[in-house]
Amino acid sequence: MASTDDLVPGPEHHADALAQTALLNCLIREVARPAEAGGFLLPATGRVVSVAGTRHPVRPALRTPDGLRPLTLDELIAITAEELRAATGAGNRALAAEIRHSRDVTAALLAARRTATPPADPYLRSEQALLAGHRFHPAPKARGGAGPEEWLAYSPEAYASFRLPLLGVPMEDLVEVGDAGGLERLGGTADGGLVPLPAHPWQVRLLGGVRHLRRLGVTEAVAVPTSSVRTVYLPEADLFCKFSLDVRITNDVRRLWLHDLRRLPMVAALVDRAFDGLPEHVPRPAVLRDRGYRSARLGTDGGEGLAVIVRDGLRAHLRPGLTALLAAGIGEGFAGNPLDGLDEDRALLWWERYLEHVVPPILHAYLRHGVVLECHLQNVLVGVDAGGMPAQALFRDHEGVKLVAERHPGPAAPVLSGARAWQRLVYCLVTNNLCQIAGAVAERHPQLTDELWARARAVFSAAAKDHGDPAELRELLAATHIPAKANLLLRWLEADGAAMRWVPVPNPLRPFEGSALL
Repeated sequence: MASTDDLVPGPEHHADALAQTALLNCLIREVARPAEAGGFLLPATGRVVSVAGTRHPVRPALRTPDGLRPLTLDELIAITAEELRAATGAGNRALAAEIRHSRDVTAALLAARRTATPPADPYLRSEQALLAGHRFHPAPKARGGAGPEEWLAYSPEAYASFRLPLLGVPMEDLVEVGDAGGLERLGGTADGGLVPLPAHPWQVRLLGGVRHLRRLGVTEAVAVPTSSVRTVYLPEADLFCKFSLDVRITNDVRRLWLHDLRRLPMVAALVDRAFDGLPEHVPRPAVLRDRGYRSARLGTDGGEGLAVIVRDGLRAHLRPGLTALLAAGIGEGFAGNPLDGLDEDRALLWWERYLEHVVPPILHAYLRHGVVLECHLQNVLVGVDAGGMPAQALFRDHEGVKLVAERHPGPAAPVLSGARAWQRLVYCLVTNNLCQIAGAVAERHPQLTDELWARARAVFSAAAKDHGDPAELRELLAATHIPAKANLLLRWLEADGAAMRWVPVPNPLRPFEGSALL
């Protein structure tokens, strides 16, 4: 399957199409209802819009007395704003600008990719494949309103790589929690009592250059930005570094907040044990552990602004002979995608292997240990064998891990009540992850759609038996709908980045009519 680079000729046209798809996905999921004569109805304003395509809707057109009238991106934005204003009673002038900015960022990235060289490593290609970004966010590529001179050199979508500046931190200003020793592999030596601190060059610019810290040069190792932008991989050192970045990307300003940083050791210890007691027939996944963090105090920020989390690299965890790939990259498409070229039988086998490695361990962590992994597409890596078949799952990012409150009481713990914790897990695992991977398989083999979900249901049913048929899984398999995050409504209402608002979407795990599983 072709990557997103090949969908539409010309950066401007292609960027418009991707922006329309993201906004249409949000409207269809969060706001609209099916219209009687096809297309979808915007209920508050009564407009009916038709689209082409299903997984990635395109070419919106407004139904009028004179027939269908194609909508430009600006017209679609205006219609969306009128609908949301009528539906919520709230206004929002910023979101339209954010959507247009996201579109402009995409156009700049597309232009840059035309002359840039993709990385030779398939893992890095999978990390840098997400040109469209979050397919269910209205402004997936927004970069805080800044122009490309600020961010293009650090953008994974433009195949960027760069060395990290090293700052010298006096001991009295040093903040270090956990094991940050991996940073010593990046080069730089303590000088005059100063401790070297790698920094993201974009964040250094955003902070005004942090003039009170001495520059110690740059890292010997080259950093490659991953899909999250603020996290980089340094292949020579085999280390991931996750930085604070004071830029809003999707719903959040991507600063490493102190309350999350302080929880890292506790969360890391719990994640280390999250797969203990796995049934023998369930393959054990790996976790890229967040070991600790290092920072420097800037005034009264406690170390947030220059914080860097030290995360395990791949080589210590990836089984011999396997190649790691980002699940989000597989869902989106890139040169070397293991789904490309599979016939129906091999595609079903690939899906089964993916399910077997990803689903049972995640359910086990929740049901046995009360640990909710943030297992969305950007936090799951898949180790594939020489034939491209999944043979290992690797999970990452402790910052998004939540704990079931009833199992892990304590004021400092990142807890959610049981119902909210399960809702979050179902969203991350089913709505965000499995629906998009199944969609990528079905895009290549549409006739397999029902069988894909029948096999997924079988994996969930087997996990239920392994755990004594818990009520959560019984209810999930019988539910008509599952939760999806309402990113458009959250941005329209200017909710806090950590806020959650859910809308129901049809549950693909429920047996379809005529299924033998009914």
